[in-house]
Amino acid sequence: MYTPDRPRAATGGRQRGEVVTQQSKIHLYVAFQDDDSISVFTVDSATGQLDWQEAVTVEGGPAPLAISPDKDVLHVGRRGSQQLSSYRIDQGTAGLSLIGTVPLQGEPVYVAMDRSGRYLLSAYYYQSTAAVHAVGADGAATFPPVEWRYTSHGAHAIQTDRSNRFAFVPHIANRGPNAIFQFRFDETTGRLTPNEPPRHSPREYLGPRAFVFHPTLDTVYFSDEQGGSVTAYNLDTSAGTLMPFQTISTLPAGYSEPNTCSQIRIAPSGRFLYAPNRGHNSVASFTVDPSTGRLTATGRVPTEPVPRAFNLDPDGRFVVVGGQDSGRLATYRIDQDRGQLTPLETYEGGNNPMWVLMTRLAG
Repeated sequence: MYTPDRPRAATGGRQRGEVVTQQSKIHLYVAFQDDDSISVFTVDSATGQLDWQEAVTVEGGPAPLAISPDKDVLHVGRRGSQQLSSYRIDQGTAGLSLIGTVPLQGEPVYVAMDRSGRYLLSAYYYQSTAAVHAVGADGAATFPPVEWRYTSHGAHAIQTDRSNRFAFVPHIANRGPNAIFQFRFDETTGRLTPNEPPRHSPREYLGPRAFVFHPTLDTVYFSDEQGGSVTAYNLDTSAGTLMPFQTISTLPAGYSEPNTCSQIRIAPSGRFLYAPNRGHNSVASFTVDPSTGRLTATGRVPTEPVPRAFNLDPDGRFVVVGGQDSGRLATYRIDQDRGQLTPLETYEGGNNPMWVLMTRLAG
């Protein structure tokens, strides 16, 4: 667990004479599963500097995080204790106060809110399940779930599209079906109904794991865990089905050592996309064609060992990566012309960083 008596930064530092105000800062949450804690940082929006604020004890192995659309509540999946917990966010300090916990029948590996903020969606890799919990008036997830739907082994994520009418659940290839399950989502009841067809199965051994929607195009990008690649799909917004149109490697030519992809993020502008490599230990960057959504690789930057968790700040200027093996956090500046990453600093963190979330609060 990160504590104030540790060195804040392993490399780099703030410029002499630089003035940082509270108004310029963004807040960062990092779930350290093996420390049973969530660390809270501020992020300077001009320099990308991280400043540790506190560590909130969350027993039971906190891992996936999701924030409500109004940014009032942080939802936490607790893998070890098999629970979902909801925390009120202090808009001034970003501090967390527990408001509710519900039991689960498995280990949540992913949580996300639907677009209305009325439902909390979750995926269960080992329990082969996708679930939906209603959110109560206090903002906390409620029990029992309105949906607990069996899919297949290796369910790794779940999100609704921009219309909030469709949901997708990717499943990896290794011991999984190598498929994306396609659902219709009822935002009134929170129920999931298999779409037609109920799944998309890639022809190649890709292992779709995580995904992001382009902010304006009808395009969805999946990280391919086994394929070491990113696959771009056209989304039929009437039918709620996916059709692939590009698969591009996240690795340098000739690389043949073991590697798996993890999470995937797109810049708020929709111009740049990023996918880490666990094995090559790098973050691959891509530019996004504003008309077609096609990707062009722009290189890779070295990062901490096993970069499972990472995220961008709300302005799309900085990236924070958590090294699962080292426990350290690495920060990068995003080039606003080409999207390439420039290393900034490395910070001591904690044990097993599983999720990185950045947000700007009202306070």
